[in-house]
Amino acid sequence: MNLANVSFMVLSSILVLFMTPGLAFFYGGLVSKRNVVNTMLSVYVMTGVAIMLWIIVGYSLSFEGDFGGVIGNVSHFFMNGVDLNKLTSTKIPTGLYAIFQMMFAIITPALFVGAVVGRIRFKFLLVFLVCWSVLVYYPMVHLVWSANGLLARLGTVDFAGGTVVHINAGITAFVLSVFLGKRIHYGDKPHTHYNLPWVLLGTAILWIGWYGFNAGSALGVSSVAVQATITTTVATATAMVAWMFLDMFIQGKPTLVGVCTGTLCGLVGITPAAGFVTINGAFWIGLAGTCASYFFVNVLKDRIGVDDALDAFGCHGVSGIIGSIATGLFATKTVNTALPENGLFYGGGWHLFGIQLAATLITIAFVAVMVSLIIKGLSFVMAMRVDPKEEELGLDQGEHGEEADYAVELSNDVAQSQSDLSLYADEFKGQMAKLQESTHRIR
Repeated sequence: MNLANVSFMVLSSILVLFMTPGLAFFYGGLVSKRNVVNTMLSVYVMTGVAIMLWIIVGYSLSFEGDFGGVIGNVSHFFMNGVDLNKLTSTKIPTGLYAIFQMMFAIITPALFVGAVVGRIRFKFLLVFLVCWSVLVYYPMVHLVWSANGLLARLGTVDFAGGTVVHINAGITAFVLSVFLGKRIHYGDKPHTHYNLPWVLLGTAILWIGWYGFNAGSALGVSSVAVQATITTTVATATAMVAWMFLDMFIQGKPTLVGVCTGTLCGLVGITPAAGFVTINGAFWIGLAGTCASYFFVNVLKDRIGVDDALDAFGCHGVSGIIGSIATGLFATKTVNTALPENGLFYGGGWHLFGIQLAATLITIAFVAVMVSLIIKGLSFVMAMRVDPKEEELGLDQGEHGEEADYAVELSNDVAQSQSDLSLYADEFKGQMAKLQESTHRIR
């Protein structure tokens, strides 16, 4: 083993895992109070379910064997027969590589939860997750990141998950939103219900965790990992500031939600290109991604009329598409010698750009068709959407019988009335009461 690479990959895996609770805070801060528990639980439960699926069949379907370049096999059920100690090309154990990839299998389905909050049945979501992982996510991993995958053989480059993670999750979110229909109160402005500290906390955790996501995809300590760290930082900062200025010029004022959304778009946009582009390329990808997402969220979304509650497609889908295609423009061998050819802007001609465009379109079509089939199939055996009464009540009570922020409510109520100290002053005096009595007698 290369101990430096092993240490780096253990840390990267932990950082990617850290992103899922961060996403729970981000989404939980953006929903109405009556759906906070449901939203955060729907994101966080992906951790346990996805880990179990990954060790049972996920790793084998993704990386072992090959059927038509689309999917692996199930010969390594529960990872039996996999040599976990075998070293990869970067001298890390196969078991550690499997753990790192496992973290991607957790965060990806958590992303599309944002589109369906407040109206999807929790049981349907769990069953959908299982079907989606087996029929959509694992095939996408095999197609792009397995040496035998069709898109890999085509020449597709995806450093950390533009197609596999973000376009995949974004298109899934869009299709789910279409089948679910609009919320009862679609169009209401929920800004008064935002928990802005949670939104900022979630964004900060995601940004920190994303270094494991992107830099970790170099699979070891190298100049490519350093470059991925730099480009991730530059693209994210560019996107954040760009969204803020767009809000200032178009909406009239900057918002914290807008700044956090722009940050997320930058992280998404640079993901497929992080280890292939220069700082200059990262700047333009961050700018293009956030501008495209801003236009979709604020203009096209209402015209299309699809109720993607937290803009999972608007951020992950749109910025992911921009990043995947832009990789064919800005990728250069000067950053990563493993790149098969340069992008269009670095003298490579149209070939890589055409491959990236084709891979992006194939991903969109494959995911849209498969997700539609899964939803139609499940709809024959179980209801997808909660009934109107439960939606009005809120899924926290309807699905889980829990509420969020009761402690905050209590503190607010106490602030508006007398404190316990003033109400029960004598009880709180304790030994001080006797001292005061003694002092009084002396005087």
